[in-house]
Amino acid sequence: MSKTIVQYESVIKICKDIFTKKAKDYGTAWRVLRTSSITDQIFIKAQRIRTIEEKGSHKVDEGVRSEYIGIVNYSVIGLMQLMLQNDERTELPIEEVSTLFDECVNKAKSLMQDKNHDYGEAWRDMRLSSLTDLLLMKILRIKQIEDNKGKTIISEGIDANYLDMVNYAIFALIRIDQGMEQR
Repeated sequence: MSKTIVQYESVIKICKDIFTKKAKDYGTAWRVLRTSSITDQIFIKAQRIRTIEEKGSHKVDEGVRSEYIGIVNYSVIGLMQLMLQNDERTELPIEEVSTLFDECVNKAKSLMQDKNHDYGEAWRDMRLSSLTDLLLMKILRIKQIEDNKGKTIISEGIDANYLDMVNYAIFALIRIDQGMEQR
């Protein structure tokens, strides 16, 4: 498990670096997005990954790795928006955004550690395409919950699905970084 923690933190460092640089370039313009729009942004990225997996090629310069990073960061944005739903500010200081990013990622990391304990790091033996499919399933679940105005009868809420998507995308990035894309 210590190997996973090191790999997880390495991927998070990359994601946060990109997130922070974009926050410096664009500010927190994402604050105007409703969670449904964030979910759709994640859907676009996951669908592109699946299309590239199925076609075996891509024409846009960025590959699947950058899309998985985008899924991590948009999922974190979704979690932040849920945390800040009663906060009407559209511009947040970079220090506050950085702290919120860390809070969200720490929740995801804790969840990952609990699930890895129970599942024995089964994700390491999964195909990358299965992680993509799981992301798409989570997105469809979130869309249904959003269509139900956030209400569920027995299921986890939107936040739990965003946390899972952070972890699935990080698992995919770890696998890609290890050169295990096709397994």
